Amino acid sequence: MVTTGSGAEVTRWDRVMAALPYLLVLLPGLFALLREWRWEVLALTLVAAGWQWLMTARPLPLVVYFVVLLALIAALVRMDTVFTVTGVGAFLQCFVLLAGWWAYGGVAVTVGVLIAARPQLGRTPAELLVSFVVGVLVASMVGLVVKTISDQNDRLKAVIAELRETGAKLAALAGENAHLQSQLLIRAREAGVLEERQRMAREIHDTIAQGLTAILTQLEAIGDIPAARSRLDTVRAMARESLTEARRSVQALRPAPLQHEAQLATVLRDLAEKWSASTGVPALVSVTGDPRPLHSEVESSLLRVAQEALANVAKHASAGRVGLTVSYMEDVVALDVRDDGAGFTMGPAAGFGLVSMRQRVNRLAGTLEIETAPGQGTGISATVPAIPADPAPDSGT
Repeated sequence: MVTTGSGAEVTRWDRVMAALPYLLVLLPGLFALLREWRWEVLALTLVAAGWQWLMTARPLPLVVYFVVLLALIAALVRMDTVFTVTGVGAFLQCFVLLAGWWAYGGVAVTVGVLIAARPQLGRTPAELLVSFVVGVLVASMVGLVVKTISDQNDRLKAVIAELRETGAKLAALAGENAHLQSQLLIRAREAGVLEERQRMAREIHDTIAQGLTAILTQLEAIGDIPAARSRLDTVRAMARESLTEARRSVQALRPAPLQHEAQLATVLRDLAEKWSASTGVPALVSVTGDPRPLHSEVESSLLRVAQEALANVAKHASAGRVGLTVSYMEDVVALDVRDDGAGFTMGPAAGFGLVSMRQRVNRLAGTLEIETAPGQGTGISATVPAIPADPAPDSGT
């Protein structure tokens, strides 16, 4: 079974039924010409085949078509009785082209034409009548079988077309389902993150925020000691910044640097600048791909990974330089943080910072990879889905 350019199914049965009328004209013509070459036989055979082709190329009135066809068949049978088999093609066309009882009438007329066209050689009227009745019965049974097969073939094609249409609809529904499922997954993650934030907010408020407030109070009480002024200013600034972040967490907002729709790369550059100023270690931020606003949870998680990674470098790595790379790809965004420091040996028990980073990335169905070895530095790569940012609300509403 094949499909035509218009989308209709063409079965082997269709091809056989289309070719059979031509074969039942051309093959008898070939046998007749091999037995005795006659130009009139060749010409009439080609005319009969051409007449049938004309019906398929440009449909004609059925009465005109069958009258001319039967006249050509009668002329061919008179020239050579081998053309009697051409009548089988006419029988088939009666059941294909004519409806209801008209098909049986067409068969009867065709049988009559074939009997009348053949030389009778002294046959009696009774014998001719018997030949006519037998011919009509046999041709009708054959035609009925062919009609039944054709009808079943048409129903099969209709069922296949319906199944294809249903399959296309199911595929469309499956695609829509997948989209809805991904949206539900994102909403579920957001709900889980919100619940976790609320829990962490209570803990931060009761511990870290109160502790930072106490530190600031003690720093303010120390006053301006000239020898310690620079260090105190740095500590005071860090404590205030940490307190601001703690209060932001309590309020369940995005990280402060991302509040005003600044792009992630810009925030990371500011982070690296401040980190370098406090540690004295150069930190370079580079961006690949097409930077674009991402979902708040994506940007927040990557920022937290960068902060934790830099904090680990400052505490443990003794690095000479650090590189941060943000890579925007079609479906994902990746953050790489690499240093040339001391490195370490990966063991089954990871530090809290690494566990925290992995949990943040896993919540977004992302991956966190760590490459390190003693004396060879450390590379941390976080890859998460590039979920687009939520559209900004209409200011007119």
